[in-house]
Amino acid sequence: MQEFLGLPLQASSHAAEIDRIIVIVHWLMLVLFVGWGSFFTYTLVRFRQSANPKADYHGVKSHVSSYLEVAVGVIEAVILVAFALPAWATRVNDVPPESGATVVHVIAKQFAWHSVYPGPDGRFGRRDGSLVTPTNEIGLDREDPNGADDIYTINQLNLPVDTPVIAYLTSMDVIHSFAIAEMRVKQDAIPGMEIPIWWEPTVTGAFEINCSQLCGLGHYRMRGAVSVLTQADFRSFLAEEGARLTAD
Repeated sequence: MQEFLGLPLQASSHAAEIDRIIVIVHWLMLVLFVGWGSFFTYTLVRFRQSANPKADYHGVKSHVSSYLEVAVGVIEAVILVAFALPAWATRVNDVPPESGATVVHVIAKQFAWHSVYPGPDGRFGRRDGSLVTPTNEIGLDREDPNGADDIYTINQLNLPVDTPVIAYLTSMDVIHSFAIAEMRVKQDAIPGMEIPIWWEPTVTGAFEINCSQLCGLGHYRMRGAVSVLTQADFRSFLAEEGARLTAD
């Protein structure tokens, strides 16, 4: 069913859980489509004018349709309570400790994704709108002791494989939506709010960030690259960026 639906590669630890819900919902929709379509066809034939020249003002006395509607409601409630809510609760409540995760701030701004990693001190520096310039688009304060070693990238998010990622999302202008299809990750980035989202990449390779919320004329080109690296390659990335900051 997953292949038939054309679902993308499962590249995170929770992707299979999300896909299972999608498959169950599609099976339910298929049953409803066939069932109600068959019933509709039956009524067209059974109650056609030529077979019923005289109107019947009493109608159908069976309660089968009511029972079917209740059954559909029960099935939908089971899907919600047994599958959807636990998956949502895991994303919201079971956030891993930052000490064992890769923590990154992702800032959306028309029409790019800006990523900030803490330096060796593990602390993020201050950002201030008054510091925004063409070369400092998110107002990162390099004079802040906590921000002097922060690593900053544009439209390039590097992550280590098999390690939880905690991304704090925000926006500097309008509402955007951070989405990585292969990792089954999607969350709005809202101005004035810092929203955490977490997942664990399980496949190395190149993926894409898309903005899934219409955000302006350049919405179509608001895309970023995601590189899931081995642990060694990710450490090399941090070391190289740290050395570049020191050299500057």
